Amino acid sequence: MISSLHGSAAHVADDSLVIVVGGVGFSVAVTSQLARTVHIGDDVYLHTNLIVREDALSLFGFESREELTVFTQLIGVTGVGPKSALGVLSSLTVPQIAQAVADDDDAPFRRVSGIGPKTAKLIVVQLAGKLAVVAAAAPAVASVRGAVPAQVTQALIGLGWTERTAAEAVASVAENASEADRASVQALLRLTLALLGPARKEPVSG
Repeated sequence: MISSLHGSAAHVADDSLVIVVGGVGFSVAVTSQLARTVHIGDDVYLHTNLIVREDALSLFGFESREELTVFTQLIGVTGVGPKSALGVLSSLTVPQIAQAVADDDDAPFRRVSGIGPKTAKLIVVQLAGKLAVVAAAAPAVASVRGAVPAQVTQALIGLGWTERTAAEAVASVAENASEADRASVQALLRLTLALLGPARKEPVSG
């Protein structure tokens, strides 16, 4: 079971990435939002789900564990395949999905391409009560997104920058970045590296 991938983006399409790990390229289906934030050469970490079928092995990747959890729940719904589940996550955020299920509101799902009225209703019915933990964590997820700069800072420290240099650079970039870039570790890391230049080991004082 491939539960995660961490490597370099070698190819980016509208709904998929090729991530090179140890010299091996893995084709991973992702949400359209994630695909838009990744560029060739970016360092990417994905939580993944491997779908095994007689004629294919398909990897689906997500930026957060919450997205992976919802994807797993969605493909357990009658009539919802992996591509449809990915479509839902491309159209709705995890909190929006959890809230729609909690409100017994199938309208958001009917607006997703490939999801008909009957399937939309089944999503609400069959996931009722199963996303309680995700719904309860929704505010926490929002705060984690606000902590993206801290995650990028730690990544830069791992690349050899001092904490002060990394934190100042991330703060400077985040201040002028778009909302979408501030919400993505990959995008914000790419922008900050563009400001800092190649990774290097800085002398540690003391």
